[in-house]
Amino acid sequence: MSGSGDLTTTAATVATEAVPAERDGDSTEVVRGFPPLPKRAVSPPHTVPSMLTPPTQFTYVVRRSRWFSALEREDTQRKTEYNCFAFPASMLVVDYLSDSGTSAMTDFQWSALVRGDGAYAGNYGYTALKQSVRDIFEGGDNPQPVINNMICDPSRSSLVVPVIPDNTFANEGKYALEHPNLFLVPQGRCAENLFFSVVRQLWKQDARPLPYIIPSNGFFDTTEAQAHTNSFRPVNLFAKHLHTPFPVEECSTRNPFKGNIDTEELAALITREGADHVPAVLLTVTNNTAAGQPVSMQNIRETARIAHSFNIPVVFDAARFAENAFLIREFEEGYSSKSIQEIVKEMFSYCDCFLMSAKKDALCNIGGLMCFRNKGLFHKQFSKPDRDVGLVLKEKQILTYGNPCTGGLSGRDIMAMAEGLYQVVKLNYLRRRVLQVRYLAEGLVAAGVQGVVLPPGGHAVYLDMTEFFEGTPMKIDDFGGVGFVIEMIRLYGIRVCELGPFAFEWDQKTPVQRQGILNLVRFAVPRNMYNDDHLKYTIAASAQLYKHREKIPKVTVSRGAELHLRHFQSGLTPNYYNGKLGEE
Repeated sequence: MSGSGDLTTTAATVATEAVPAERDGDSTEVVRGFPPLPKRAVSPPHTVPSMLTPPTQFTYVVRRSRWFSALEREDTQRKTEYNCFAFPASMLVVDYLSDSGTSAMTDFQWSALVRGDGAYAGNYGYTALKQSVRDIFEGGDNPQPVINNMICDPSRSSLVVPVIPDNTFANEGKYALEHPNLFLVPQGRCAENLFFSVVRQLWKQDARPLPYIIPSNGFFDTTEAQAHTNSFRPVNLFAKHLHTPFPVEECSTRNPFKGNIDTEELAALITREGADHVPAVLLTVTNNTAAGQPVSMQNIRETARIAHSFNIPVVFDAARFAENAFLIREFEEGYSSKSIQEIVKEMFSYCDCFLMSAKKDALCNIGGLMCFRNKGLFHKQFSKPDRDVGLVLKEKQILTYGNPCTGGLSGRDIMAMAEGLYQVVKLNYLRRRVLQVRYLAEGLVAAGVQGVVLPPGGHAVYLDMTEFFEGTPMKIDDFGGVGFVIEMIRLYGIRVCELGPFAFEWDQKTPVQRQGILNLVRFAVPRNMYNDDHLKYTIAASAQLYKHREKIPKVTVSRGAELHLRHFQSGLTPNYYNGKLGEE
């Protein structure tokens, strides 16, 4: 039997853990080289999980998946121009496209959601959320949640929390009207839009000289697009050791914090360009663009010291703050005995402003935040005697997203977000979350897949496609990562996401800009959604595709190559230059 024939057999075999024997009364069919689906998949060799922990949750509601043949999926791919964002989720077995808004919420969040209300102003959710922000990002081990009474006994709920720290991220009462500093929005990119558009507006009013430069440990796709759209020059200052090989055997014993910003380069850039050209330093925790790697507390502290010495605010992209805190606790000296809440409190003590997609580490399906510290450096840098930056942001929020108490969300969604912030810092949840991602990474390595970025971060496993395709004719501008995505969907019903030269517009960038582009594919694991069967199936499918990687197609952008954020909207054409798997 040929190598490709081996793959078609295994492709059908590994698919069956999530495949019913029949679908809508029809027997499973044999299609163009794909044999009937056997009753049980054969798992690949795999490592023992690096840590043994007891179960932390129960499953009470189950949604059954459906199976579609490779031909059915390919027909749909053709009709949607092979764009993975246009492919229907209902035809997938496992979906790693994003961990954003894909979480399964906890029972506490559902309880909070049911107790939410739709008041146009002053809803339960907004009151609860402000205290959640103060508790999680400032309160450490001394939270004072008001949401518990709202769920159990609303008659005991205070309308206004009486004691507010002077340097809070969430002002209250009359002071919140005069100096607003918490802005509720539908999702993270809306918070980015508030930040970039208002900072640009104010610097333009102040006649600040161009260029406007924002250094970062890693701009994600939408963040980079927001920066470009608002006339900023984003600069990625990846850690020098980002590409240093790491042994899989040490994933549970140490972490080099490859998500760090290069602080030497940061100081040199500010000195070279001048602080008048740098409105903020952006730290993404964890660093999604740099393979989801965590940022150490030491690096956060040093970044703040450098930035503040130039009177430049530090801004967090805090979408995955809790996962970053867990990895600090697990691997950074001096933090193993500290609570997640205390680690989060220290992390945020070094930042002046944060942007957050609540669709990640607030465990909810919609929502976002922008907050800055009351009377802090962000407020001082962008306010004047006759101009409060909070009022400028609030006006933009109202015009763009709606009432400040809702931010374009329902009151019930805000309640789920407020409760989710308490749920996400629970140690048992975070341990299960991070170990599940580690299990997937270690399993891919054990199955022989090359290019797994190690150690894994907290939310996703990344493949370095340059290493993955080593020994094949695939070049970086052939968009092999996109070809991998297309084949994972076509053959196995697994959706992953290319975050490399296609997503970051390699062919539209200068040689200098290309230096900040990595060649990655991401498996983003939804929170509380999948079990070991999903991961084992993914490992087996990925291993088979790696074994036959010379058959993965090269890809051209057939429509919309010049578009920003083109991976959401462009058309693609695969070139099966060496034959197509499943057709031999």
